[in-house]
Amino acid sequence: MSTAVRGTGAVYDRGYRPYDGPRGGRRAAVLALYKASLRRAIGLRRSWRQKFLPLALLAVVSIPAAVNVGIGYATRNSPLEGFSFFTYREYVGVSSALLLFVAVCAPDVVCPDRRQRVLPVIFSRPLTGTDYVLAKLGAIASLVFAFSILPQILLFVGQTLVSKDGSLQYVSDHADVLWKVPVAVAALAAYYAALALAVSSLTPRRVVAGASVFGLTIISSVVAAILHDANAVGGRGPLFNLLALPLLVRDLVFEGHIHDGSPLAGVPGAGALGLAAYTAVLALSVGVLLWRYRWAER
Repeated sequence: MSTAVRGTGAVYDRGYRPYDGPRGGRRAAVLALYKASLRRAIGLRRSWRQKFLPLALLAVVSIPAAVNVGIGYATRNSPLEGFSFFTYREYVGVSSALLLFVAVCAPDVVCPDRRQRVLPVIFSRPLTGTDYVLAKLGAIASLVFAFSILPQILLFVGQTLVSKDGSLQYVSDHADVLWKVPVAVAALAAYYAALALAVSSLTPRRVVAGASVFGLTIISSVVAAILHDANAVGGRGPLFNLLALPLLVRDLVFEGHIHDGSPLAGVPGAGALGLAAYTAVLALSVGVLLWRYRWAER
């Protein structure tokens, strides 16, 4: 008589049931996408290689401020007291080195979505193409703004502490810096973020997108220099320099006119032309983004 072998097993009652918790809706979805883009751009929860570039660039653009403050401290009570390598206006120009940051991070937050074909999944939620653009553009612009304003804060606080006239007097004498720097940096951040994302949206490959951002700005700089040297288009050649257009807006914010050292100095209506060119490039970049992701939404 054979004995049947009984197997052992377990039955689990998982108790699946519909989610009945709070629902965030469209606004929460946009905020979640914004936060995820921020984390990806600065390398949070990723390997150290993804964290290296943002931190290295922040250190690089902060070094001039630290050196300037250090020299100010070392030259107190000496004939060189009050010496400074650059002004706050000029330091906004130094921060344009963060173009390298957007050329690397902007493709990293949009190209994988297209290459891995996750856009249909994203747009299956209560998100539209406009929401997607708003989240991505806001994330990159926020990071560029933060990485540009932190060195300015370091410079201002440091100069306040080493000022020969005292901290309160320094703050009083430079009170206009407290609004001019954020406005100029915000103009720079919005422009670079929109331009880099617009170029990146045209390809699913990050390397191609990053190279295209660099190529576009470098080629435009070369063309602008050639036109300026040839005195073509009435001396308005520098308006074709995509890299320098935010710096024209910076001059308008700080001085109310184009700086005397600018290649456009002396050109009639240079300030208005510079602002118009900046606005046109920014609007075109945002338009390309909206077109690309409205198309993907359908």
